[in-house]
Amino acid sequence: MMSEHSENCIFCKIIAGQIPAKKVHEDDEIIAFHDINPAAPLHLLIVPKTHIETLADVRPADEAVLGKMMAIAPRLAFENGAPPMPEGGLRVIMNVGPSGGQEVYHIHLHVLAGDKPWRGFAQGI
Repeated sequence: MMSEHSENCIFCKIIAGQIPAKKVHEDDEIIAFHDINPAAPLHLLIVPKTHIETLADVRPADEAVLGKMMAIAPRLAFENGAPPMPEGGLRVIMNVGPSGGQEVYHIHLHVLAGDKPWRGFAQGI
């Protein structure tokens, strides 16, 4: 389900400035910040400012913001300490629905980097 904001959503509260976050990026469409329970040495969350509950709820009008989220992920990771390429890298994950491990129902990308960032995946990020 999509709406501008949901009053019970923790990410909507971060976007509105009601809950503090260690931001690394913000513009008119997205916000990115450090995860408060990191699963890797670097663990960022990239969140659209429009409330979209799951990837299954995305509409054609949302394609541009999703593309922007993916395109900005490497830059934010490298600016915030991900090991540089070609030896380094990062992992980008989006959990979708209860069986997909989604805990916050506002779509978001997990951007992980550092020593073996895929280990966080096995821990259910």
